[in-house]
Amino acid sequence: MEAAEPRPSSRAVTEGEWAGWTLHGTDPFEEVAGPFYAREDAAGRTTCAFRVAPKHLNGAGVAHGGALLAFADFALYCIAMKALDGAVGLTTSLNAEFVDAAREGDLVEASGEIVRAGGTLIFLRGVLAAEGRPLLTCSTVLKKLRAR
Repeated sequence: MEAAEPRPSSRAVTEGEWAGWTLHGTDPFEEVAGPFYAREDAAGRTTCAFRVAPKHLNGAGVAHGGALLAFADFALYCIAMKALDGAVGLTTSLNAEFVDAAREGDLVEASGEIVRAGGTLIFLRGVLAAEGRPLLTCSTVLKKLRAR
């Protein structure tokens, strides 16, 4: 399987609530589902975040599971970027357990780690939390794709 041509890259946010974060603009779906942000700390750990808006809510008035899963997929991909080493990755598996609900206005943050990075597969796990309260635990497998 060959990778598609990459879309325009991410851009640094310099003002407002998200100053110091990066807004990724490489995925048309995430542009609609987000906005989702990422940043790297001094130790090289990636954290991702988004603020729950009305468009992220389900009929019960809490964050839709699909919105949290889309964000988890984004976040784990960001965490894997160094292991991708310039290659494009494709999610082949995403597992999640919903632990608690996120509400409108919550700042949802994702952290995680690479469990193993092989030649073509990268295994990761992560946690989404709001105000330190776990919302979702997740794991994924990404497949590296060769460039066209």
